[in-house]
Amino acid sequence: MASRLGQMLGYGVRLKCPRCGVGALFHKPFRMHTECRNCALKFEREQGYFIGAMYINYAATVAIAVPGFFLLDAFAGLTINQQLALWVPFAIVFPLAFFHHARSLWLVFDHFFNPAQPLYPVPPKNSAGG
Repeated sequence: MASRLGQMLGYGVRLKCPRCGVGALFHKPFRMHTECRNCALKFEREQGYFIGAMYINYAATVAIAVPGFFLLDAFAGLTINQQLALWVPFAIVFPLAFFHHARSLWLVFDHFFNPAQPLYPVPPKNSAGG
């Protein structure tokens, strides 16, 4: 199970489909494909689906900016104005740069914990037992 999550995270980092690892997620800078061109996994299951990606993006931004602020304050001795001059632009630019990966990671976690349809349909079992 952990190896499958690791494999899927690798797909996510490369911005590939979390199910097959082949299909690209994006075809333009801020435009996703609607589904995987290889396995037909639908990327946006419902309206508002990528709200979770916004949480991932926010958490990553805060996880870098807050410790960075305190580390620079403790070891570099920057003034509050110098810190703000550094961290305010970071808080604007980083979420834009991390946008693709936040969506990709959201797809990975969602598909891992709540997989969509199977990659290959399972044939129905014969009820006669044969």
